[in-house]
Amino acid sequence: MMTLALSHSRVLSLHRPLIMGIINCTPDSFAVRTLSAAEAVAASRQTIADGADILDIGGESSRPGSEPVTPEVELDRVIPVIERIRSFSDIPISIDTSKAIVAEKALTAGADIINDISALSFDPNMAGVAAEADCPVVLMHMKGTPVTMQEDPHYDDVVSEVSQFFIERMELAQSCGIKSENIILDVGIGFGKRTEDNVALLKHLRRFTAFGRPLLVGVSRKRFIGDLTGRPVEKRLEGSLAAAAVAVQNGADIIRTHDVAETRQAVLIAAVLRED
Repeated sequence: MMTLALSHSRVLSLHRPLIMGIINCTPDSFAVRTLSAAEAVAASRQTIADGADILDIGGESSRPGSEPVTPEVELDRVIPVIERIRSFSDIPISIDTSKAIVAEKALTAGADIINDISALSFDPNMAGVAAEADCPVVLMHMKGTPVTMQEDPHYDDVVSEVSQFFIERMELAQSCGIKSENIILDVGIGFGKRTEDNVALLKHLRRFTAFGRPLLVGVSRKRFIGDLTGRPVEKRLEGSLAAAAVAVQNGADIIRTHDVAETRQAVLIAAVLRED
């Protein structure tokens, strides 16, 4: 059983697959838009009540084609939310950012985990922040940037290429002082991937368990589900639940989702039926 060490001597146990609830503090997320700190805090309360194990709070959209925002804008969106949550809950909080200054101030405000979609590549100071904080950090695979990632991505062997990426980024992280036991891996479903690439990664997810690190998977309402079912983003719950269940069957340790209560049920059953 793997564990992740958090702040204040807390430990996050992965004795079962965990549910990471998405809290968007942005006006332009592809699925759920949250415009104010008060709305984000209210959504956090509901997400906790629905059974989330972790909250993932982000102040910059990473949907395909999205433009970056300044650190000041991102900080204004997320710091008040983290501080308010910490006034009523000690639930583990992940800060979804690729900016070192945002990660640093979020950790000071009460966050526990850095979730960096760039795997430490967008900001040269991010690795140092993570190493100094001695906190868990998510390294996600993405081809390009959110602006460019869906402009005709191509892989000869997506599973092998993502595996090689993880080897390189883990080596970089550890060379910067990040402990191997603090690393979480995310194959980056929907980030610079075609539908067939996403399908291949989910089918062969168990290959990535060879790294011995927790696997985080985010399939919630993603475009590939729409491609396969013909359903718009607001009607992809059933497809998302099926994909989440398959991810757990194939080795996922953390499922990132917009729909916590429903996903928790699907993940519970999938975990019970999983062959270890």
